[in-house]
Amino acid sequence: MTASDRAIELVNIAARAADSKQAEDLVALDVSGPLPLTDVFLIATGRNERNVVAIAGEIEDKMNEAGFKTLRREGRQEGRWILIDFGDIVVHVFHEEDRLYYSLERLWKDCPAIPLGLSESASITESVE
Repeated sequence: MTASDRAIELVNIAARAADSKQAEDLVALDVSGPLPLTDVFLIATGRNERNVVAIAGEIEDKMNEAGFKTLRREGRQEGRWILIDFGDIVVHVFHEEDRLYYSLERLWKDCPAIPLGLSESASITESVE
């Protein structure tokens, strides 16, 4: 199974929003095979708690403006790991220390990466090592 066209559209909207707030190391993983509840994880990193909150807020704003409803949000108070569920995609915005600690890319290493349609100047990792 592969991610739906709708999920790809969503992840690109979210990635552009994250990039606009200087998110680092953006990775989109197609988790549609092992997870029946969602198609894609978008993982992004913020430099500090304030940046993590700003990235998550911008993603949520742009997704809602595009007509995609937020189903669930967690972690906004702490600003260390914010999870935003949009149904077809789940966005994880991490503080850099927490991203290293939880290492979601390692946990989902068997899932293919999805290329993100961002400019070459964006800090993007399109493959998981």
